[in-house]
Amino acid sequence: MLSRSIRGAAAATLAGTLAITAAACSKPGESGTGSGSGGSKDSAVVGIAYEPETLSPLLGYGKDGNSKIFDGLLTFDDEMKLRPALAAELPEVADDGRTYTYTLRQGVKFSDGKPFTSKDVVFTYKTILDKKTNNASKTELDAVEDVRADGDHKVVFTLKYPYAPFAERTVLPIAPEHVAGRQDVNSGSFTTKPVGTGPYVLTGWSKGEKLSFKANPGYWGGAPKVKKFTMAIIKDDDVRATRLRTGDLDGAILPPNLAKTFKDEAGRTTYAAKSFDYRTVTLPTHNKVTGDTDVRRALDVAVDRQAMVDKILEGAGKPAYGPVPTDSPWFAKGTERTHDLAKAKKILDEAGWKPGADGIRVKDGVRAQFPLWYLSGDKLRQDHALAYASDAKKAGIDIKTQAGTWEVIMPRMKHDAVLAGGGSPGDPDFDQYTLLQSSLAGDAFNNMARYDNPAVDKALKTGRESGEKADRKAAYDTIQRELVKNPGYTFLTHIDHLYVVDDKWSGLTTQIEPHDHGLASGPWWNVEDWKPKK
Repeated sequence: MLSRSIRGAAAATLAGTLAITAAACSKPGESGTGSGSGGSKDSAVVGIAYEPETLSPLLGYGKDGNSKIFDGLLTFDDEMKLRPALAAELPEVADDGRTYTYTLRQGVKFSDGKPFTSKDVVFTYKTILDKKTNNASKTELDAVEDVRADGDHKVVFTLKYPYAPFAERTVLPIAPEHVAGRQDVNSGSFTTKPVGTGPYVLTGWSKGEKLSFKANPGYWGGAPKVKKFTMAIIKDDDVRATRLRTGDLDGAILPPNLAKTFKDEAGRTTYAAKSFDYRTVTLPTHNKVTGDTDVRRALDVAVDRQAMVDKILEGAGKPAYGPVPTDSPWFAKGTERTHDLAKAKKILDEAGWKPGADGIRVKDGVRAQFPLWYLSGDKLRQDHALAYASDAKKAGIDIKTQAGTWEVIMPRMKHDAVLAGGGSPGDPDFDQYTLLQSSLAGDAFNNMARYDNPAVDKALKTGRESGEKADRKAAYDTIQRELVKNPGYTFLTHIDHLYVVDDKWSGLTTQIEPHDHGLASGPWWNVEDWKPKK
């Protein structure tokens, strides 16, 4: 699903209080150096680009796992395999694939000391599915027909159809009924002052500045060694890199061109995480230019994706031809689009878009021109937007790139193009349904291009509801081939995420990451397992 660069970042993680100190004169990474944690061995400060809109899982926070304040029934390990969390074991699944039974871990308590039971699980799922709840991701639980408690330590889900990836959906964090159930789900204090079962407890949230957490001493998985963890919210890539270099931060998410400047610095390590994260251009159907299928087809082959990988990502990624990466088993072979400027011009010529005196094409009095917005301070998006506009200009399409905040961009998304991002590992339903389903057009950051293709809608339904892998593979192949014939977006690149972190701890790893990078993802996805180096 497309996002506010992570859907506004609606899924975060982690912990600690901010202890930014003046940078010392010694080299970064050395003991007592002016690092973001002030040289403390049990605290860390990392720089991220975006903050969540809410900290309530009932509204979408942490839905893909690693929320840190909370736990789901299941969780992912470093190889993205499902493991028990609040469930004592993996679920029992009925032969028809429509009943999932979870036995819960006993003795777990919320951070306020109250016990966790099956009632909290039922409350969480039923509240999310309630029409009154403002959760833009509730369609991800469309398969759920009923959820009920069977005693205090067992929960039974009944599905409308055999939704193959349902277990992966149950990494969704569980909220306490005794807190969240006593207030307005959309506006109550729980949205900013959450209570969970996770390894960390929120100690403060300064909007636009930082998220501060401390270790939960009563955590069922054992008290974390990193006692304080802070996520400093720094939207500008250059500022984030500067603060890392001066010692204000212990780690940060950085674009490739900035990450490489730390390559030879002692005391720091760069972690590269493979991802499903893509950059794409939305081509709104309500715009007179981008609403023309032939214009969209021409742009699809006019763009030089490999040049973007080589020059913008410096090799840290690969060309994208849709939401599914080319190395995924779900990728439809043969849907790759080669950069072909001559073909792009031919498509436009045959469609009646003729070059004007200045080289920009015109059809029926409409000039082939439209704005392309990108998020202020996001260098990767800016560079992608500029490269895309340059490639389009060669085909006779004039794109005006503009920077803005999401508050500026959102009201314009119906008619203006946006350099957007999305991507979710695992099952293809996770991203494609919210990205392409016509009934979700214009629903916040769902289907931002307002794409409407009956063949795709039908295939999305088959892919979601069929229990047969062969049928599902055929359905998602159909979707990818339809995107060749009628692209509602120009997919550009899939990006490898890069993180630079001080060498103060052991146990750092990465996972295959979604678009939501730096928050729930990053080398700190398992910060509760880090151990200070002696």
